[in-house]
Formats: sequence, C-alpha cells, structure tokens
Amino acid sequence: MRHKKTHRKLGRDSAHRMAMMANQAVSLIEHEQIVTTLPKAKELRPYVEKLVTLGKRGDLHARRQALSKTRSEAAVRKLFGTIGPRYKDRNGGYTRILKAGFRYGDNAAIAVIEFVDRDADAKGAADAARVQAEEALVGAN
Repeated sequence: MRHKKTHRKLGRDSAHRMAMMANQAVSLIEHEQIVTTLPKAKELRPYVEKLVTLGKRGDLHARRQALSKTRSEAAVRKLFGTIGPRYKDRNGGYTRILKAGFRYGDNAAIAVIEFVDRDADAKGAADAARVQAEEALVGAN
C-alpha cells in the first residue's frame, strides 16, 4: 500500500528525480514558460511555488535555501530580483498548467507550465542573448 506517499517517482531514482526537478525549475524561472509532460509539470508546480515563496521573503537565508534547491545563481538572482517582487501581493497560485495534447511517438500527455503573470518577452530571451554573444565572439576572431 502507498499510504502517505505523496510524490510520483517518474521512473527515476531519487537523485535523478531531484536533479531533474532542479533543472526544470531553473528553466521555468529563466524562460517563465516550459513544455514538458503532464506528470512532470504536476510535480514541478509545488517545487517552484515554494521557491517563489522564498523569493517573496527575500532575506539571505531564503536566498541560500533557494540556491541549495536550484544550484543556479542566475536563476536565484532572477527569482529574488524579478519574480518574488512580482508576486508580493499574491497568496499562492503562481503557476498554471495547460494541457497541450499528446506527444508524437509515445503518445505521452504534454503540458505547458507557466507563471501566471509572466513576462512574454522572457521566453527565449536568454537563448537569444547567448547566441548573440557567441556570434560577437566569432566575429571578433
């Protein structure tokens, strides 16, 4: 029996699962919208909402706790500088999950997880900046 066992295993051992949640949380914070499978999105939601609550607190201890969960200084910087203050007056419910059909190949349910009042320009902005920096570096050589 699985009494009081709350989270999905997602076919991974615990270390892989925690690394995957941290990576997806960083991607969601960076792009403010990601596409993943429905069970992963449902597991990611409470993980990210707790991080946003830490971002709302804004103190040094909360910053260190968020850094231990995500292991990305850039994501923590955005979490505490942009996302936390954005949701200062909201009591939870920072993300939404939208069903997006089924994946071709294995027919897995696909979902879009995004922040509720997201910045539409944030999606892909980091990737575009990275490509632009690489082109400038290649052009300088």
